[in-house]
Parts: sequence; structure tokens; C-alpha cells
Amino acid sequence: MAAPSFDAPPAAEPSVESAAEPAGPFQPGSRSVGAIGRRILLANVVAEIGIVVTGGLVRLTGSGLGCPTWPECTDESLIPVPTQSEGFHKFIEFGNRLLTFAVLVAAVAALIVVLRPWLAKRFPGTKRLGEPGTVRRPLGWLAVGVNLGIVAQAALGGVTVLLDLNPAVVAAHFLLSMAMIAAAYLLYRRAADPGDQPVTIDVRAELRWVAYALVVFCFAVLVLGTVVTGSGPHSGDADEIARFGFDIRMVSWLHADLVMLFLGLALTFTLGARLSGAPVHATRAGLALLAVCLAQGALGYTQYFTGVPVPLVSLHMLGACLVWVATLEVLVSTRTRGVNTAEDAYERSVVVS
Repeated sequence: MAAPSFDAPPAAEPSVESAAEPAGPFQPGSRSVGAIGRRILLANVVAEIGIVVTGGLVRLTGSGLGCPTWPECTDESLIPVPTQSEGFHKFIEFGNRLLTFAVLVAAVAALIVVLRPWLAKRFPGTKRLGEPGTVRRPLGWLAVGVNLGIVAQAALGGVTVLLDLNPAVVAAHFLLSMAMIAAAYLLYRRAADPGDQPVTIDVRAELRWVAYALVVFCFAVLVLGTVVTGSGPHSGDADEIARFGFDIRMVSWLHADLVMLFLGLALTFTLGARLSGAPVHATRAGLALLAVCLAQGALGYTQYFTGVPVPLVSLHMLGACLVWVATLEVLVSTRTRGVNTAEDAYERSVVVS
């Protein structure tokens, strides 16, 4: 089968995905969440990323068992007590538990934003909620998913403590956070669509598949990253070391090799978007992903050759979240769902020369 040629590319013919959605409590609609609503949804994304970074600090400072029981901090108290032997670690661990409530507030606020049309219909006196209407089904399920994820995350955090920071459970704790970040970010991006019209694919079919492959490879990189962390010096507890038992050098280089493959896919998408006449937003998404990947790669090598210092590892965890979000943005950039304004319509019609 001959490779596709990008010389004098033909104009991409948009394809439409129009599968019927199953019935449920949320109905398709065309109501926007508004500017304030989008800011709340963005704050939800930031909160989900923030709890990953603070959770990483718990692990990196050896404070994973600062509160040795769950849901209490000690057998006798819900909060840290002066007689605890865990020292400052108890405050770090308990502080991270408290931040879970802040994340829950952000998720509930996002759910209220999505349910606003239904709430306005249910409670006519609440004029600030806007005009009554129907809740957009995809937004509803994503918002509910984020809230259920927080409940599951809290339970899994308890299991992590009760199993003395078993590295497999710690890895699952992190990967569930990545799934929640994905749900929160897709909720934010989907809310920007003017409605729930069928999707129009703006790029060549090959690029669409590359975008899907990027998401799969990125998640694989995250999974292998948890193996590297679970085989390294930062076990999460200052006294008892719970490790996978793999050779740290071997898994680190395997992780680096997979990152190289991922970077090659990102470069393929960006060049393909540029040369095939894809819309501007697709090329920009590819360039943003490349920039974040290069920064993350440089940070990863630096931390490896400097003995994985805590500040760099913490930044690396933040970078992992940003790479994941940038990868999701690449996939989102390959399609449109209606046009918001005349300016957006013009931008989507521009072909990169």
C-alpha cells in the first residue's frame, strides 16, 4: 500500500460522526455554559492537576503514612495529635487529605454549572441560574464522572494507607487521577462547543489515527512512569520502603524509549497537520504538545542524572499532567462541532501555507 503523498494535498473532505446517543437522564441540547461557567470548569481542571502535585509531595517527603490510619489520622483522632510519632509528616499527609475537599467543591461547582438549565426549571425563583432548559447529556455524564471519581479516589487513598503504600495501589491511585483529569478537561473543552451537533473531522484520516495513537501511547508512558517511581527511592514512607523490585536503570530506560516513540508520533502529527492543510488549531495543538514533551524530557533526564531530587521529581509530576492534557487537546483539535462565531469560522477555514 503506497504511503500518502503530501505534495499538493487535496482539500480534506470533512467526515461526520453521527451515532445516535442512548436515552438517559441528560438530553442533547444547544445551551452554552457561558463565560463564568467555563471559568468554573477550568478551575475544576486546575484542581484535579493540583491534587496530583500535592499528592506527589506527600510521597516525595516520605509522608505517605503520616496519618497511619484511614479515615481517621490516628486510632483515636480524626486530625493529627501532638503525641504522634510521625512528626511533620502527619501535617503533610493530613493537609493533602483536606485538599480533597477543595477538589470536591470544584467538582460539585462544575456539576452545578452543567445542571444549571435543569435547576432553573426545577426552582423557578433562582433567576441567577439562567433560563430553564435541558441539560446537555455529554456534559452531564462527564461532570457526574468527575464527582464519582473523587469518591473512588478517596476510597482508594484509604486502601493505599491500609496496605502500607503498596506500590501497585499507589500506581492505581495516580492513574485514576489521570482519568479524572481527562474527564475534567474533556468537560471543559466540550462545554466550549455551541451544542451537541454531529462531529466534523477537520484533518486527514491518517492524522486522526495518529491522534488516537498519541492518547494510547501517552497513557502507556504514564503507566510505565508509575513503575519507575515505584522502583525508585521515593517510596512514600520515611521508614518502611515498599518497592516493585525492578531494576531502576532498566525501567527508566524503557520509560525513556517509550517517550521517544511518543515524541516521534507527536512530531508526525504536527508535520502532517502542517503539510496536509489542516486547520490552524490542529497545528498549534501539535506544536504545544511538542514543546511540553521536550521540556518534560529534559526535566526527566536531569532528575535521573542528579539523583532524583524532590523538587525536580515534583515538577516532573506536574509535567506529566500537562503532557496528558496537551495530548487530549491534540485529539480534540482534529474535529469541530458547529461554529461559535464568524471569527471562529474564519480561523477554521484558514489553510496553513
